Amino acid sequence: MTITTARPVPAQETWVDRTPLLLDLDRQAVRGLLSALVGGDDQRSLPDELARLTDREVTVLKAMAAGSSNAEIAAELFVSVATVKTHVARILSKLGLRDRVQAVVFAYESRLVVPR
Repeated sequence: MTITTARPVPAQETWVDRTPLLLDLDRQAVRGLLSALVGGDDQRSLPDELARLTDREVTVLKAMAAGSSNAEIAAELFVSVATVKTHVARILSKLGLRDRVQAVVFAYESRLVVPR
């Protein structure tokens, strides 16, 4: 099994310097690695509605709830803005939401993100 990183990490970078979005991606990578090593399924302890979303869509929803724009999310995830727009559209569709504002409210009400 080969493990690669999504982006090179500079030697001088510390955990304090990492953004919450990158830390979330790190948690997902570790969870996936542990699941592959143990051979079990990756069980998420999310509300039923959120279980319909992929891990990437959950990451995008968290970023939306944090106030990130499509361009900011795209830069953090190393994807195009069009890809982020597709993720946002699928999130809205899967959760039956009308717009981005409802998605952010949903993220807080479902305890996916908690106010600081």
